[in-house]
This record gives sequence, C-alpha cells and structure tokens, in this order.
Amino acid sequence: MQDSYQYHVDGEIVPAADATISVRDRGFMYGDAAFETLRAYGGTVFAWDAHETRLRNTCDLLGFPEAVPDDLRERVQATLDANDLDDAYVRLSVSRGIQPGKLTPDPDVDPTVVVLVKELPRGGVEGTTPWDDPAVVQTVKTRRTPDAASPAAAKTHNYLNGIRARLELRRAETDAFRADEALLRTTDDAVAEGATSNVFFVDGGVLKTPSEDCDILPGVTRDAVIELAREEEFPVEPGRYEIGDVRDADEAFLTNTTWEIRPIASVDGIEIGTGPMTKLLSRLFEERVERDHYE
Repeated sequence: MQDSYQYHVDGEIVPAADATISVRDRGFMYGDAAFETLRAYGGTVFAWDAHETRLRNTCDLLGFPEAVPDDLRERVQATLDANDLDDAYVRLSVSRGIQPGKLTPDPDVDPTVVVLVKELPRGGVEGTTPWDDPAVVQTVKTRRTPDAASPAAAKTHNYLNGIRARLELRRAETDAFRADEALLRTTDDAVAEGATSNVFFVDGGVLKTPSEDCDILPGVTRDAVIELAREEEFPVEPGRYEIGDVRDADEAFLTNTTWEIRPIASVDGIEIGTGPMTKLLSRLFEERVERDHYE
C-alpha cells in the first residue's frame, strides 16, 4: 500500500501520510522545481552520475544550482533502507522552496528536497518487466514544447505537455482500443518523443532515434541504449524523422527509466513489433544491470 511507505522530506524520513510541503512552495505554485525518476536495482541506483548531472543541470537552468544537496545520494539510500527496498522506483524533487506569491523569484533559495520510492520487480537477467505487453503507441496533436520556449534538457515539474498528450489518448479510448503511450512531434512535424519516453526504430539494420535538436529530453536510458548499440558496432543515426518513418520501421521500441526497453507493438494502428536488434539490446541491458547491481 502506498500509505505504508516512508519518504524523505527536507532531511527527515517521515511516513507517507506526513510527507507534505507548503502550499506556498514554488514547485506547487509555479512548477518551479526539478525532478528525476531513477530506478534502484539490488539496493543501488542505476546510472546515478548521469541522473545527478541532469538534475543539477536543470536546477542551473532554473537559476538555483546551489539547491541540490551534497548528500542527495545518501538521502536516497536512507529512503530505500527505511522502506527495506532493494528494487524500486525513486523520484527526486528539488524546488526553489517557499517564497512570497509572486512570479519573480527571490534570489535567496531555501530548497524543498523530497525523495519518494515505490517497489518495483527485480531487474536484470532474472528479473521481470514492470509492463505486461509491448506498447501500443498513438500519435497525438499535442506538440513537444519548443526548446526556445522551455529548455528541452530541463526536467521540471511543469509536465503539462505530456499530460495533455496523455489526455488525448484517454479521449481516444474505446472498448476495442487503448494506447499505452503518446507520440509527440515538434512544431515542424518531426518525431520528438513519447509523453514519458524516448523512441527508437530500426530501418534496414540501422538504429534510428530523434536527435537532440528535435526538442527531446535526453533520456538516461536512451543514452545507455545508444552506448550498448555502438559497443556492438550497430550503426546508430540520431536525426530528424517523420511519423511515416516510424510506422514503416522493421522494429521499434521505447525507453525510459521504469520501462527500460519496451517494444512497440503498433503505431497509429500499424503493426511493428519487436525484432532481433530490440531483443539483443534488451538482453544486453539486462546483462549490464545484472553485472552492475546483482553480482
């Protein structure tokens, strides 16, 4: 049960029912906060350095780089230990903190730092996926917010873009059809990313994925998959692609911290499915997790 968890709020472990923040916190009032979603395997966090770097970069972009505490990793470990969890979803949030209710932030920052956890199944070679089936993906009208409007590399509490995309999926649901993930495009129609995932597809033996100039959030799992593919000497081509390129792909998959590598069953009703490269990359990812976290 969610209420049985204990969370880390501003330096203290507290029961979930007591894990509260002020209504004047700028993360609540304006979305003026950074966050990271991480995954713990066997008691340690996957790709900690990459997640911490991205969190610090987001705080820097928001103008409060000093807000990330030096003992953040220890706070995460303390939260896992308090809940007796080895395999878990972990969410870190760092807001600018409590300030007067005005848009322009004060220069002095007293951040609010929160760590949430939730149990997940074991990962690695002997693990199971947190998803049941390959993903059904649907293109939506909602566009990825341009980098010029909101920095794509910043992972902030303002997730209205993804929420609107997921609401489109809900409105499109029928008794016979339900999509698992929304596929967003840029304002000039290039494929960008899922609402909470990065997208890959295979075309003629080449692994393709939208490049960072497509206003994507550079995913930590995305980077790990690209690294694994290049170690296997697979050709990898980040670039600008159209929806038709994904629909016509030989195979395709999504990546994020929780899903890891999730094959795409179909895009806009057009079947794609898994394939040899997706299966191999999934196995290599599981082997990396097994080696780094369970052996």
